Amino acid sequence: MPFTVAILGRPNVGKSTLFNRLCGTRAALVHATPGVTRDRRAGRARISDLEFQVIDTAGLEEAEEGAMEAGMQAQTRLAMAEADVLMLVIDARAGVTPVDRHFADMVRRSAKPLVLVANKCEGRGGEGGMYEAFSLGLGDPVPISAEHGEGMADLYEALSPFRDEAAARAEADARRKAAAPDEGGAAEDGGAGEEPLSGALQLAIVGRPNVGKSTLLNRLVGEERVVTGPEPGVTRDAIAVEWEWQGRRVRLVDTAGMRRRSRVEESLERMSVADSLRAIRFAQVAVLVLDGTMGLERQDLTIGSHVVEEGRALVVAVNKWDLVADRQEAMLSLRERLEESLPQIRGVRIVTLSALTGDGVDRLLPAVFDAFETWNRRVPTAGLNRWLADVLERHPPPLVAGRRLRLRYITQIKSRPPSFVLFGSRTEALPDAYRRYLVNGLRDSFGLDGVPIRLTLR
Repeated sequence: MPFTVAILGRPNVGKSTLFNRLCGTRAALVHATPGVTRDRRAGRARISDLEFQVIDTAGLEEAEEGAMEAGMQAQTRLAMAEADVLMLVIDARAGVTPVDRHFADMVRRSAKPLVLVANKCEGRGGEGGMYEAFSLGLGDPVPISAEHGEGMADLYEALSPFRDEAAARAEADARRKAAAPDEGGAAEDGGAGEEPLSGALQLAIVGRPNVGKSTLLNRLVGEERVVTGPEPGVTRDAIAVEWEWQGRRVRLVDTAGMRRRSRVEESLERMSVADSLRAIRFAQVAVLVLDGTMGLERQDLTIGSHVVEEGRALVVAVNKWDLVADRQEAMLSLRERLEESLPQIRGVRIVTLSALTGDGVDRLLPAVFDAFETWNRRVPTAGLNRWLADVLERHPPPLVAGRRLRLRYITQIKSRPPSFVLFGSRTEALPDAYRRYLVNGLRDSFGLDGVPIRLTLR
């Protein structure tokens, strides 16, 4: 049973760099700006043969109640509560600051096992800070350089005892369960409550800034899992949350709001947008969140087009629907604009809701799984070729240079998204309008509404 380590410390001491080093990824954004991390992020860490769960947290700061920083601090306290071991990181080059001392007292009061880490110890620049770290009274500091990967062997030695403790706890729990009388519950013998779940559905929540993506995620999972606020741009990096809905695993990813490229000026925002685009690339379904009070804007269509280009299933969630005055007119306008601007996913599923009040949120996941099943659909080859014969009889391909194009055979080569190959003669001359006619025919005849369709001609 792996143990869990929460990485704590004031802003800009290198917590996210250490998280990325331990996980062997670049999942957490790293930037010179203090306070980049705002939500807690979990990952699987490894140092040699030592494996454990690690949680990256926001920089610990003093904050007034109700401020965004207070929400960040609440996320950090939740990480502390989840963790078996706390890892307090200081900047050895900057030395021990009053903020370090304040939060050293806080983690000491938690009474949880603690490892003190002095980061940025490459070269000789951190020696002074290393000696100052002893004054915190938290034991011997472990000198490392997260950026350069130095000191990982010392960190391994500091964390290894907790693996043995976790193994001992697991063994004791197993003995206790074995000794407990059977109370008639067959779950341990493979009852319905213990059936293995299939792989998690990868679901990305995307949209412009301040449309309510993080509020929607919190509403879905039933807890304040990510920081929210009235100001745009609260979420900076993609945060994944493992969740279960009606016995089906879902991996929700909250992403940073994406503005028009011409408005993105700061390097940190460019990194956030790149992280959001990466989340779409690895998703199976994307929920595009719109602000119902503002309608469908150009940037919404740009984000939707990117989802389609990546071949992902799309569901449109119209948030703040409780604030829309003329709902019938708003829905009519939305559908017309989507049909006109995103014809390649005609029939996309639209869910109206209010993430703040919860109204309509229960309709979102059924629409998501419906889109996922359509995205996975396979059509038998025999049915496809009967359909092709009917289509050609009703509306044959046009003449090109006085010669009729011959379309002979169609088959589905893959799903996710549904992809087809059409064989014939001189297919390179087939007009785009007829190709769209075929795609729309596939969509209508085989129930492929709301997902991208790939049609290759050979």
